[in-house]
Amino acid sequence: MPGKGKHRRPKSRSISRGFVAAGTGGAAIALPLMGAAGAHAADKAAPAAAPAASTAQKPAAPTSYRVVAGDYLSKIAAEHDVRGGWQKLYADNRAAVGDDPALIHPGLKLTIGAKAQERPAEKPAQKAAPAKPKASDNEDRASRSESRASDTAAKASTSDSAESAPQESASGYSAPLDSAAVTTPYRASGAMWSSGYHTGIDFSASTGTTVKSVGPGSVVSAGWSGAYGNEVVIQHTDGTYSQYAHLSSLTVSAGQNVSGGQQIGLSGSTGNSSGPHLHFEIRTGPGYGSDMDPVSYLRQHGVSL
Repeated sequence: MPGKGKHRRPKSRSISRGFVAAGTGGAAIALPLMGAAGAHAADKAAPAAAPAASTAQKPAAPTSYRVVAGDYLSKIAAEHDVRGGWQKLYADNRAAVGDDPALIHPGLKLTIGAKAQERPAEKPAQKAAPAKPKASDNEDRASRSESRASDTAAKASTSDSAESAPQESASGYSAPLDSAAVTTPYRASGAMWSSGYHTGIDFSASTGTTVKSVGPGSVVSAGWSGAYGNEVVIQHTDGTYSQYAHLSSLTVSAGQNVSGGQQIGLSGSTGNSSGPHLHFEIRTGPGYGSDMDPVSYLRQHGVSL
């Protein structure tokens, strides 16, 4: 009936600043409000993003250089600060320069800063195990071994006596080295030489080998000569000139008189050189470009190489 019934009062929800009361039954749990202030606080709490990785510096790109008159590899390497010197510059441009780095011609294009192509390492070949000799063959093999040892000793004795004898002729002329093999002949053609060919001959010679004047004469110059390194130029009594290049040391000086077979220096690998050797020329004048066949010249004076 109206007025006599009981009415339940609704459960109240209290709201305070920043919190909302919620729950079941009589318990109330305060939960934080995620308003603008809450979001701002959350942003502050979030860790800062890691900075982007810095871009690695790239190596300088290779540059091109065109050879001009008077250039040589060690000079170009020094002017362009090539790490590794002329050897690195030559290794990077060997295909363009050729087998002899001593002479480069004007107009030749070189690459500076290029990376030389590396050859893959070769795997060592597996050696097959030697077969065991049969007992019946021992006597025959011992006999053959003694015979070969005798022949080898005889050949070695003959070879030693031939190499120790200086190659001098009755005319007073001599080979520039007591014993050496010609590695690059006269007039070998190639674009690496400004004249289009090799103006002398190259002898294989380890550093420190005695170099001799091929004939009597007077020393015109003795010292550093750019691509030729340490060199000696001698004017001979017949009016011709001889040149000895890439020497490791000199034992004569300009104006000094020398005889055929006299030591003038030691072989080496100075200047633009691919390794220890002797570059030898015969010329009609003291300077480059007046070359003549050195082998024929020495033969005319009784010296055979």
